[in-house]
Amino acid sequence: MLELVGERLAEIRAGLPPEEFERFRLALDELAAAGADAVAARRAALGIGRALLSLPLDSPLRAAVADRPRLATGAGDAPTLVAERAREVLRRLAAQAPSPEEIVARARRRLLAAPARSEAELDPRTAADPLAAGLIRLTDAERGARYPDFQFDPGGGPRPVVRRVNRMLLAEQDPWGAADWWLGANRWLGGVPAELIGRVPDELLAEAAQVLVEGEC
Repeated sequence: MLELVGERLAEIRAGLPPEEFERFRLALDELAAAGADAVAARRAALGIGRALLSLPLDSPLRAAVADRPRLATGAGDAPTLVAERAREVLRRLAAQAPSPEEIVARARRRLLAAPARSEAELDPRTAADPLAAGLIRLTDAERGARYPDFQFDPGGGPRPVVRRVNRMLLAEQDPWGAADWWLGANRWLGGVPAELIGRVPDELLAEAAQVLVEGEC
């Protein structure tokens, strides 16, 4: 399994969602640290396999990893040798760290994957000037303008708290940064801001945004 993983690190990095890639990397760390502990090594190997099952369905690597019994039992290698192989894979992984451009591209793909509306799906009153309405507008090369769904109330109008926070975050100038704040985990709030709309007071969301603007979050 480790030989196969080592040969396809670029595919793994490109094909796994960020959270699964991190789970994959942590499982590799655990395998490298297992040393002679065969139980810990097997547990870590299963963790690697579970993470890799999030690769696209047509991935040859995913098909190979799906053969769990073979991957779980291994080929009889000594645990210490397996740990050394895992360390080698980690070294290769570190050497293939993504460029800043790749990191930005991945972040944008993640944000564009969130539920969103096209300009044609906006309420007519909002569609007249979405930016004046205080909305985040993301640009997709294939689908055009996209407006993340969390910004709208059940009637289709912009949520007042979203408009307020978007203006605090300068969403018109930096829509990607504003979208990342709404759709990413927020330590200060203890959750994802977009998922907390209506569950926590609007003032708390605005206060959390102010904390970011002031450079404290």
